[in-house]
Amino acid sequence: MTVPDNSVLETEVLVGGSAMPNERPGAMEPQNLSKMPEGFPRRSTVANGVRSRASRRFFVVGGALLMSLFAIYEMGAVFSIGGITPLEYLVLVLFAVNFCWIALAFCSGIAGFLILLRKPRAKDLDATQLHTRTAILMPTYNESPDRVFSAVSVMAETLSQTGHGHAFDWFILSDTTDPDIALLEEQAFLVLRQETHKHSRVYYRRRRKNVARKAGNVADFCRRWGSRYDHLLVLDADSLMESSTITGLAQRMQADPDAGLIQTIPSLINGTTLMARLQQFAARIYGPVIGTGLGWWVQKEGNFWGHNAIIRTEAFMTAAGLPNLKGKPPFGGHIMSHDFVEAALIRRAGWSVVIAYDLPGSYEECPPSIIDLAVRDRRWCQGNLQHSRILPTKGLHWVSRLHLLTGIMAYLSSPFWLMLILTGLMLALQAHFIRPEYFTDQFSLFPTWPIMDSDRALRLFYITMGVLFGPKVFGVLLLLKDGEFARSVGGRIKAIFSVIFEVILSALIAPIMMFIHCGAVMSILMGRDSGWSPQRRDDGSMPWMTLLYRHRWHMLAGIMLGYAAILDSLTLLAWMSPALIGLWFAVPISAWTGSVKIGEVFKRAGILATPEERNPAVICLQAQEARTAYQGFIAEPWTLEQLLKDPTLMELHLAMVDKQPLRAAGTPIEAMEAILHVKVLEARCQQSALALLNRQEMAMVLANPQMLRNLQKLPEQFIEEDLVSFC
Repeated sequence: MTVPDNSVLETEVLVGGSAMPNERPGAMEPQNLSKMPEGFPRRSTVANGVRSRASRRFFVVGGALLMSLFAIYEMGAVFSIGGITPLEYLVLVLFAVNFCWIALAFCSGIAGFLILLRKPRAKDLDATQLHTRTAILMPTYNESPDRVFSAVSVMAETLSQTGHGHAFDWFILSDTTDPDIALLEEQAFLVLRQETHKHSRVYYRRRRKNVARKAGNVADFCRRWGSRYDHLLVLDADSLMESSTITGLAQRMQADPDAGLIQTIPSLINGTTLMARLQQFAARIYGPVIGTGLGWWVQKEGNFWGHNAIIRTEAFMTAAGLPNLKGKPPFGGHIMSHDFVEAALIRRAGWSVVIAYDLPGSYEECPPSIIDLAVRDRRWCQGNLQHSRILPTKGLHWVSRLHLLTGIMAYLSSPFWLMLILTGLMLALQAHFIRPEYFTDQFSLFPTWPIMDSDRALRLFYITMGVLFGPKVFGVLLLLKDGEFARSVGGRIKAIFSVIFEVILSALIAPIMMFIHCGAVMSILMGRDSGWSPQRRDDGSMPWMTLLYRHRWHMLAGIMLGYAAILDSLTLLAWMSPALIGLWFAVPISAWTGSVKIGEVFKRAGILATPEERNPAVICLQAQEARTAYQGFIAEPWTLEQLLKDPTLMELHLAMVDKQPLRAAGTPIEAMEAILHVKVLEARCQQSALALLNRQEMAMVLANPQMLRNLQKLPEQFIEEDLVSFC
């Protein structure tokens, strides 16, 4: 990739036309969750176009229920010999909740395993000509511009070579609030335009206010430009997608007039730390088993994971407008985990939602450390618990409700597991320290012995472990059966070593994540909002003192649990040690798994290797090369001072500024905006004005042409007495 010179940029204003196409406004009204909207559900275009097979539901959901009933019965039988105490009843309830959760994943895994044994092939639609138009959306929020724009550059170029490029437009939808990153985005966009304007239509827009976060970003696009397009292909800032996957999604959507949303299953790539490579390996070996099984049984009632999916614009705009929930965050306000809700609303309206488990070539990245995973999960936890208010929505399909409930349980399961551990520990301590009541108030010739069926309890433990680790076993069996797959990860021997290492390391990390999720749930129940922080995506390292602070409660909990266990017996301590060791050594585990150097050591050894790492797709290699080139171009970033001094740069910047909505005289103005106007108007030179602006105000100035013009008219010279003092 050739990076243009600055001199070229300075003589051409937005090669390829305006930063955004002409608007074509369309309505996207917030949906009423308390009653079914008129006209919904729509009548399917094709006979049975949105009907799913009940037999698949019976196999997975019915199987999970039968397994759960059996396990609950067995657990009840373990306690029932000597009568069930209140504490044992609590154990039974907690066990029932947790077992139902893992049984559903196990049965989905069985379905996925059986399907993958046959090696299903993607439906061939290569010859289908596209007569629909698709907008490919890349939302970004304070991300590295070199990552985002290089990915779009490579995807746009490869797509143009397929002969289908005319059917797609590319949009980078920025919600960036950092003024420095905003200017870097503009620089990168100019490079992108010069590279792609001959074969692709690429656009850029940065919102002034990131209302409702990513969901609001996409909704703003739909209301202003969505009516121009038949479909929306939504990506994330770390997404990559092969051209065959992009065209395949559009062809499938075009071929099925009842399809509202088609979700791919992304593969994880570009992991450099041990934690990222651990997630990559697990997702690659075990993920397809769960994902394929899920897609098989949910059928037309699939789910949306927020990105790497194509959506029918009509379905999205008419059925998936998100309302604000009553009350304040964390349970009120904007819906954070919007994707599950949008999928449920689209299905409610009579469109199908499908998981394309047979379509490869979809990629994303993952958090590089335990701390970064915790930050992301804190936000996801709040959004998923917020779904408790979406569950009663009128007209939702029961499978859509199950998706919402599954998302909730993804985080509530941690408190339930912790309560189960604590209750079991209390039972052990009770038996050790509290003298049993052998003779009750009722007359009996024989004492009442505290009896528990230990053989049945041990058998149930093995069953539970089998259900819990079943999907992993299925993934390993598929790996060992497929010689080509095994060779792609370094051979069967290294694959087995990798699996063993992954199981051990995941077991050490699991209790840490359990306490992290418990803390997140507790924080949300206490009314604390997560906010919206940009994600780190490369190096996950942190100072040891920072890690000590972040994991202090986890280590303390491990010490207290270990002390409680040893009060009973060394045997109990040994049984609990797999969970306790991870807590005791939380800080070094967090440090080592977030290290790029340690990740590189394991990469050279071939441990936790994936096919995408050993033999990367061409588009992944091209994206890495393009990113390096973009980093070189934006190595000398623009500044606001430069914009004010250079009329050419100012014109380039103003050409990329989003259209400012008209404000009628007398309408309310925000306090920050009013203060900013005063600062600009009262300043007597550019230096004094810029000295008074904080970073948030600088970002607002960059988005306001009038303020920029006013600043540009001021003299550059700094005069001491011109500084304005504000109380």
